[in-house]
Amino acid sequence: MRLRTKRKLGGFTLIELMIAMAVTMILLYAAVVAFRDASLTNQTVTQAADMSDNLRTGLNMIQTDLEQAGAGLPTGGIPIPYTSNNSATAPCGTTSAPNRPVLNGKTTFPVCNSTFPGVEPGQALGPLITAPDAAAGNVSNPNSFTDEITVFYADNLGLDSRPLNATKTTTPPNPGCPLGSLTVSGKTVTATFDGTTLDSNGNINCVNFAKNGITINPGDLIMFSNSLGEAILAVTSVNGQILTFASGDPFNLNGRSDTGGTINQIEPTGCGGANTCFPNTTATRIWMVSYYLDNVASPPYVRLIRQVGFGAATPVGETLENLQFTYNFVDGVANPSNQPGVPAGNTESQIMSVNVYLGARSSYMTHQGVNMHFARNNLMTQVSLRSMAYHNRYQ
Repeated sequence: MRLRTKRKLGGFTLIELMIAMAVTMILLYAAVVAFRDASLTNQTVTQAADMSDNLRTGLNMIQTDLEQAGAGLPTGGIPIPYTSNNSATAPCGTTSAPNRPVLNGKTTFPVCNSTFPGVEPGQALGPLITAPDAAAGNVSNPNSFTDEITVFYADNLGLDSRPLNATKTTTPPNPGCPLGSLTVSGKTVTATFDGTTLDSNGNINCVNFAKNGITINPGDLIMFSNSLGEAILAVTSVNGQILTFASGDPFNLNGRSDTGGTINQIEPTGCGGANTCFPNTTATRIWMVSYYLDNVASPPYVRLIRQVGFGAATPVGETLENLQFTYNFVDGVANPSNQPGVPAGNTESQIMSVNVYLGARSSYMTHQGVNMHFARNNLMTQVSLRSMAYHNRYQ
């Protein structure tokens, strides 16, 4: 009789299975932790890169405009409508000042200003920004608010290549621009540019918008200059080669009868607004560029806004929470520096450089150790106003 032996069955014991499962879980946990850490690191790097991009883009835009500040402007700025109260102790204007844009509205330039300078400070004109993880700012403290800045410079457009009402000359022979004119009727100014008159070579002698690549839109600021001075007006309508400057413009520049800074100051006495009375007059487009923060349009993502005149507000940076400017003056005496505005005894024309501070935070919270926080970064720079800082020592 043959005995059958029982063969040992292959497999794992319960203890071996539990050990294998424990090792697997440890390895999975390590892999998950490594993946999470890598993901958080990637988020942190991405957030830092986004903040850096926003800061650099915004700061580069501000710097570019500041470097142009004052270019093409008359010494001391462009005269604006202004009437002095003739006070010996505190000379100041008695009529309304021109408007400047702010977040969701407008305010005015300093009422005592008789010119548009190259740079106009806007201390605490920006909104109060409260970060989601920070204590609320103190509304009663002006330093809790962000700043605004407004920059003026001439556009190298070619609009001023010829006087719009150039008269005919015989020596040297020049047909002038007989179809061009500058007229005043009531409170409305009309500038007509001659785009048809040819020179001796058959080339357009005056300014033709289409052929010279010139585009003028309602809302543009135009500075008129002749031997009597300068005046600045806002375009209210465009019809071909004809620009109209009617009262009621958003800047509050047109149709004014102030004793200074209006079209009357570049019109000979007794002219009555006729074109033949005006000396040869050139027209130059002026950029008025404002920067401020917007915490309303897309909360909680605060945006840096660049606005030309009263045109559409254009965001040039996101998730910012601070914008501050200070100014360095040169007056030959005290030379005040790091001033938040214009100190007593100084003017905007004495600003030689601007200190810019721009702060940003991440779009969302990230892990920093065991806690969740917003990441933050900032950039600071000083911009020399080359068109305002330069003085010709040989004049």
